Amino acid sequence: MYRVAILLVIITTVAMALTGCVNLLEGFDESVTEHPARPYIRQPTEQITVSGYDELVATIISLIMEHETEMQLLYYHDDGEDVHAEIQRASDEILLGHPIGAYAVAGITAEATIIVSYYEVDIVIEYKRTQEQLDSIINVSSERYMRTQLLNIMSEYREEAIIQTNLQFTDDDITGFVSEIYYQNPRSIVMLPFVTVETFPEEGVDRIYEIKFGNTDSTGMLQRFSRELELYVQGNAELAVGDTDSEILLFLANSLIVSTTFDEGMARTIHAHGPQNFAATAFGALVRGSAVGEGFAMAFKALADEMGINCRIVLGHYDGIVHAWNIVSLYGDFYHIDVAMSAVNGIETAFLKSDIDFEEMLYTWDRENTVRCEGLLTIDDVLVPDEPDDLDDLDDPDGPDNLDNPNDFDNQNDEPNEDEEG
Repeated sequence: MYRVAILLVIITTVAMALTGCVNLLEGFDESVTEHPARPYIRQPTEQITVSGYDELVATIISLIMEHETEMQLLYYHDDGEDVHAEIQRASDEILLGHPIGAYAVAGITAEATIIVSYYEVDIVIEYKRTQEQLDSIINVSSERYMRTQLLNIMSEYREEAIIQTNLQFTDDDITGFVSEIYYQNPRSIVMLPFVTVETFPEEGVDRIYEIKFGNTDSTGMLQRFSRELELYVQGNAELAVGDTDSEILLFLANSLIVSTTFDEGMARTIHAHGPQNFAATAFGALVRGSAVGEGFAMAFKALADEMGINCRIVLGHYDGIVHAWNIVSLYGDFYHIDVAMSAVNGIETAFLKSDIDFEEMLYTWDRENTVRCEGLLTIDDVLVPDEPDDLDDLDDPDGPDNLDNPNDFDNQNDEPNEDEEG
């Protein structure tokens, strides 16, 4: 009997040890048996319920906008409907006909499994655009709003603009907008960028236009140039004197003539307007002090804009050479002003001139799309601000160094006549 009891104790101890029990007898070492890891249980796939074809398409588009890669749809369909064919049709429509799908998606795959009264549709979406690009899409309903958005993007020197609209534009239309915005805002945009346009889809009413901007300088460098140009524009404009707009314009023109050199060699090598060349920019004229006609015109407009005077850029030719100048509005009439040629030939030769005057001097431009300049005002009618006795009075330690003496016209072919009437 004693042996049986001992045997029961041994069997019980072994059994309890095998089941992970501890401290069977006082003084035994504590031990723990590791339990096997729980098997991995796949989390249930998020599901969205849709009914009918239109809702199926709208749901997939919403998934694309959120950049979802996988999703399960519970698709309730009409009796007799070929669900697999409808799913394929929806995928093709999104990829080929919808602007969001055509722009952002590389491919859509779907597997449908019937579950009594509905289908479980597992959607997998492959992308060719990032979430950030999708988020940056701008919906445009008018040409004016599109121009405003392009101005903001170009002023920040961003590399692309993504516009969704039902307005119909060609690539040339958009390139034209970019060019017009640049020439209207010479103080906000340092350089006219190279432009490429891609449309998604290629045909249709509602489309996305992906507009890419290219520059030879980096975004950071252009932003620095832009800040520097703004300081020069403000500094030069603060020096302007005159009681009337015409007097102020004459002062600004003479200031540019004094501070900026006309680069004749560069002017003869430029074959088109708006090249990536600082000599053709306001920055080149005001900051670097050297420019061709386009640079003079851009700088003059930037200064006139700062003074609140209506001034435009004219792109054309002078004696067969690519050239640009300005048209200003004074007292209800328009006049030509070419500061670059004034620097070369004298202020009286190209300041406040009519269309007839410029035609006789071999200027050519798009007459049909340009305002007529038929005013009777001449430089002789403009009151020239008296030149101060001490030119150092115009020194501005905080302004551009090249405008310390903006009224020193000794280098001009024709000095202002202080005895002039008015």
